[in-house]
Amino acid sequence: MAALAKSLFGETPTVVSAEFLDALLAEYPRRDFQVRLWDGTIWGAERQPRFTLVLKHPGALRAMFLSPSELALGEAYIDDDYDIEGDIEAAFDLADYLLGQERSLWQSIDLAARLQRLPRSDSRRTGLDPTRFPGPVHSKDRDRQAVRYHYDLPAEFYALWLDPGMVYSCAYFATPEEDLDTAQVRKLDYICRKLRLRPGERLLDIGCGWGGLIMHAAAHYGVEAVGITLSVPQAEVARKRLHESELNNRCRVEVSDYRDMGHDQQYEKMVSIGMFEHVGEELLPEYFRRACSLLRPGGVFLNHGIAYSANYRRRGPSFTDRYVFPDGELVPISTSLRAAELSGFEVRDVEGLREHYALTLHHWVRRLEAHAEEARRITDDTTYRIWRLYMAGAAHGFRSGRLNIYQTLLARPLHGQSGLPLTREDWYRV
Repeated sequence: MAALAKSLFGETPTVVSAEFLDALLAEYPRRDFQVRLWDGTIWGAERQPRFTLVLKHPGALRAMFLSPSELALGEAYIDDDYDIEGDIEAAFDLADYLLGQERSLWQSIDLAARLQRLPRSDSRRTGLDPTRFPGPVHSKDRDRQAVRYHYDLPAEFYALWLDPGMVYSCAYFATPEEDLDTAQVRKLDYICRKLRLRPGERLLDIGCGWGGLIMHAAAHYGVEAVGITLSVPQAEVARKRLHESELNNRCRVEVSDYRDMGHDQQYEKMVSIGMFEHVGEELLPEYFRRACSLLRPGGVFLNHGIAYSANYRRRGPSFTDRYVFPDGELVPISTSLRAAELSGFEVRDVEGLREHYALTLHHWVRRLEAHAEEARRITDDTTYRIWRLYMAGAAHGFRSGRLNIYQTLLARPLHGQSGLPLTREDWYRV
């Protein structure tokens, strides 16, 4: 087709794009997708593709691949150089292939020359650069700005795709078919059982979000709970929910950095769900030392966070770091366990929940897509596209093993006694 069009009409962007795709994907074994060009031309499989890559204009491939990287592909997507119809998660297998290819110098020159024959992209550029926060990385002020960049979006946006409890972290599924709302309640209860909460105990939640866990712990386990967050809008929503649930006499939410918590405040139990990724590797010793100082001897701390596989090596700059979690840092689980032990904790249990987060993100992506117009109305099209791409990519990361999520139970023994049962059977007794 491309050769015929070229002979009849000369070298058009359609012909150049089709020939570029032929060269780029000549050895890619999975032809379960198709590419639709701006003029309706179809490249690839035409029958029930898992997804369709939609090139929006003649310069789309040039914008995507002239300087190929994860960041370049992500920015071309949010700038609407291309779109992905169908199963966006499936598109990340193709992305892995494209970014992982080792090409000869001649092959690279040939591909670049083809792209140079395409027009420059005339699409808008986002202009976003959230990485330019002032101050040293992981200083209190900069951390506050980075966290608020992510979490200060309207709560109505998150409510479109989260469960009714507004739990923005990995759910805990009994089966792959279980619904998200049930799995999130199960997760909250599982954490409370791991902590072995008792009525009257004081619980601190570091990075409490919209208050889902402290509300569950107070309502079902009778604890006195304090949650801290750096996001003012999150705290306001959490306080409103506590008041509506009549739990504000047993729970409170403060806008505070964990580093500002006084040593005179001590808790029998502590938890941190999905905040750990913002700490930074260099500050892990301080994070765990501070947690240990806030925990009474004989207490336990459950730290729930994402980790990179120790075998994974990222190539090039990260889209997520730039547009989703500025200044966020992931480390292998071995790094965080060492920091926890050196800070005075005893590691009592480590559980990987990788498959559960892949399922959770799959639900979130589908829910966001189902509410695409509302999401654009509440925020804007760029925000919708960033979050759709980020969550689909994260789901792929967990499925592939590049990412993992761990719940680590840490104890602060009293005179060598942990005070914990000999078995974990109470965790699984429903």
